[in-house]
Amino acid sequence: MAAMRRLAPELLITAKTQRWSPEEFLRTLIDAEITAREESNARTRMRVAAFPVRKRLDEFDVAASSIPKATFDYLSSLEWIRAAENACFIGPAGTGKSHMLVALGVAAVEAGHRVRYFTAAELVETLYRALADNSVGRVIEGLLRHELIIIDELGFAPLDDTGAQLLFRFVAAAYERRSLGIGSHWPFESWGKFLPEHTTAVSLLDRLLHHCHTVVTNGDSYRMKQARRKGANTTK
Repeated sequence: MAAMRRLAPELLITAKTQRWSPEEFLRTLIDAEITAREESNARTRMRVAAFPVRKRLDEFDVAASSIPKATFDYLSSLEWIRAAENACFIGPAGTGKSHMLVALGVAAVEAGHRVRYFTAAELVETLYRALADNSVGRVIEGLLRHELIIIDELGFAPLDDTGAQLLFRFVAAAYERRSLGIGSHWPFESWGKFLPEHTTAVSLLDRLLHHCHTVVTNGDSYRMKQARRKGANTTK
């Protein structure tokens, strides 16, 4: 009731001046408390999400990207999260994969969803640590309290057999229960390059792609284009 205690003296003066009824005064106090709690919860969800940076959907230049407007609009609606579906962004570096994943995550947090961001290396390391005390199952269930789990940079580094099995175990546990947002520069047919066992790659993709919106990004790197523009400006 912190907000009510903080606002009560000021609101009491307003209530007396404007001759509010006791019911109106109490209702205003309760509304203020509810609003304060919602704002506090939103800040907590954003902090727990652990985004490396903040990106927003309205900052993404859809016209300059290879993502169809209809696909962008559907993903922005967040309906796929409510349906426990996945979104996979596949394409070379600098084509908007991470921007979209983080921006969708931020939008989901603001809409009231619980979100957690990882790079693939961070997620596998988290699961590896749980092996030490045989708590992998408990850690996975804890992560699945989030409605959207983002796994970025998948395939950036190859996984060993144990890491691949841990990743598969996580994806299998999330299947049809939670939404996964995936970013990788490897096309699906090349996932065997960072997953050592062919059967693991096939089984993981089978679960990941069953309810999935796949977005292939291509074109020149945004970062390289910005670097070239800056270079051109400094030489003028």
